[in-house]
Amino acid sequence: MARKDLIAGNWKMNATHLEAIQMVQKLGYRLDPGDYDRVDVVVCPPFTALRSVQTVIETDYLRIQLGAQNVFWEPQGAFTGEISAPMLAKLGVKWVVVGHSERRHIFGEDDAMVARKLRAVLANGMTPIVAVGETLEQREAEITEEVIGGQLQGALQGLDAGTVGALVIAYEPVWAIGTGRTASNEQAAEAIGFLRRLVGEGWGEAAAEMVRILYGGSVTPGNIAGLMAKRDIDGALVGGASLDPDKFASIVRYWV
Repeated sequence: MARKDLIAGNWKMNATHLEAIQMVQKLGYRLDPGDYDRVDVVVCPPFTALRSVQTVIETDYLRIQLGAQNVFWEPQGAFTGEISAPMLAKLGVKWVVVGHSERRHIFGEDDAMVARKLRAVLANGMTPIVAVGETLEQREAEITEEVIGGQLQGALQGLDAGTVGALVIAYEPVWAIGTGRTASNEQAAEAIGFLRRLVGEGWGEAAAEMVRILYGGSVTPGNIAGLMAKRDIDGALVGGASLDPDKFASIVRYWV
């Protein structure tokens, strides 16, 4: 069975709930019904806009799916400022990004924290988008595979093959996020191919064939088609370009 493409927009700390309403409405107008048969389309607004975007998606009968940018691993309690997986699930969130490099590098999240978040997402019926990526210094030191392999294994350790096959992995080289500098098609395909082989070695070839692996890092309408031409790349986790409905729709419809 062929893997279905997935294009997810990570809006990061952008858009009030009113702006988010306009953005998702405009995106919906720019996509054709047939696009959703080919691509799972996901938007990940900030927490303050999740309910507003959910309402638009449901009332306008849009097939855009709702994602969240982060989660805490405990279901409830005295964790000021945190948002739990049950809270997200009740809002109709289907996808949750865990392990984004900004969470790792700015907020000090390690592999053990990412693993706990991933399991909380799974326990509440949502799908994690597990982000891994190396810094420029690590790439120049030629330890990319060591770094991203360690991140992936740290997040997925102890999961069964069926669970791993149903996940989404996002390869996001840190040096390409928000910099305008994109990994070449060959660099992206090489890293993603390595991640797929790693899944095969650890969880079996069936899981490796099922799992969807995205590229993220300065994805634009101009470079998406080349990336998607690579066999192992199943979509994109899009940052800045996802804030522009026209650009994001062009990325979703990369084959046009």
